Amino acid sequence: MGWSPRPRAGARALTGLLAAALLGTLSVTAGAAPAAAAVQEGIGHHVGGQDGHDDKQVWLGSYVVGGQQVFCVSFLLRAPDTDQQYKPGDELLTKWGTKLPADQAANISYLLLRYGGTKNPDEATALAHLLHSWTAPPRTTADLNPGLSADKIAYDARGHLDFMQRNFRAAADAVERLKTDAETNRGPWTASVTTPKGAQHLGEAAEWTATVKNAHGKGVPGVAVKLTATAATFDGEKADSAAGNASPQAAAKDVTLKTAADGTVRVKLTPTGDRPKLVASLSAPADRPYVRLPIDTDVQRVVSTGGEKELTAQGVVNVAKPGKVQVTKTDAKTGAGVGGAVLRITGKDKTSAALDQDGKPLTGADGKPAVVTTDGKTGGVTVENLRAPQEICVVEASPPPGYTNAYDPQNPPSACGTLQPGETLALTVTNKPNEVPRAIPAGDQPVARAQGVVETSYSVPGLAGLGLLVLLAAGLIGVAARRASRR
Repeated sequence: MGWSPRPRAGARALTGLLAAALLGTLSVTAGAAPAAAAVQEGIGHHVGGQDGHDDKQVWLGSYVVGGQQVFCVSFLLRAPDTDQQYKPGDELLTKWGTKLPADQAANISYLLLRYGGTKNPDEATALAHLLHSWTAPPRTTADLNPGLSADKIAYDARGHLDFMQRNFRAAADAVERLKTDAETNRGPWTASVTTPKGAQHLGEAAEWTATVKNAHGKGVPGVAVKLTATAATFDGEKADSAAGNASPQAAAKDVTLKTAADGTVRVKLTPTGDRPKLVASLSAPADRPYVRLPIDTDVQRVVSTGGEKELTAQGVVNVAKPGKVQVTKTDAKTGAGVGGAVLRITGKDKTSAALDQDGKPLTGADGKPAVVTTDGKTGGVTVENLRAPQEICVVEASPPPGYTNAYDPQNPPSACGTLQPGETLALTVTNKPNEVPRAIPAGDQPVARAQGVVETSYSVPGLAGLGLLVLLAAGLIGVAARRASRR
């Protein structure tokens, strides 16, 4: 059975139809332009009040560009779309190309820093209103002519604020609140770190303070401050972002806190090295804000990231080094060293124990202040590793042999002084030696000696008789001598 040419013709017709459809589809696809990026308004309100423009034409709030919330200037120029391309710009100027007054520039920097990320529509509207009020003010009433082009017309601040007061009361109130906040807390800010008072010791926490002040020298509240510790830890504490102080958590090397109402952040830092340091870093308002410029010149400029700068401050201290006490016991008469004296190492009150470098009382096994004994050759003794500075007293607990008579246990010999970090405190305690008794032969008794007075008296007759006797004796001696010579 032969085949008919009709089916072949039908197949050719069907193939042609499919090819035409495919070519048509390709033509449509190739000729379609990619979807243009759209303008995405962020947070805020449509606000009327501009003569010749209804409330739908003026958006006061943020835009979303590149996935980020931004605020713009160059009032009434074309709004940026979500993919708008920008390049780094220069200092923010007015719409007319003039320099902003210093106070207004500082206000803008502060507001962008503090409210640039707001999620409150009323605050966003107030921020946009203030930006346009300062950057696009009318130079004369002619600048408000509704017939002017977008690049020539000024912002009618009074008209928009009146509209807000009638329709967005909270936004109108926010305008005044943000303006007052800016004038109170605008930059330039200063930051400082105050180290603890008194000596610092290893392992002992002490309070450090970081302070942020505004241009008026007053503390700025609510500022996030990152604190980084070196050679120290935060002693098991964590930031409480609302209170401006710390709360317990694992020990940390850095922490972020917000300043309290007085502009301060207080933390306790525990030294772990010789020179503990605390660094405070924060974002502060720039002296003048900067803008990002659009590639397309008829698009509004972005200022949301142009109002801040980094500010840092630091404090550092030296940990107090331990000191030592060198005590010498001497003879009050000779000045020679006396060994064997037992001395207690006490505090200023002569009762409580002195402190060692770790801050613990220096006590003996009996719980009383530790005792030391002077050397037999030099009369000296040294006590090391003591906390400094502190008042140290050395009190004699018992006298050495030969010095007991003058020792008064109710008022024992002592010496006191102030021990300075890393230094040696020299103290001297003196004793009077016992009196040496007179030597007496063993077994003998003391000899009692009696003493009297002899008085002699003479009479005249007696003296005459005595004279005659003397003459008679002399005569007899002479006679005897002559007889002897004759023989």
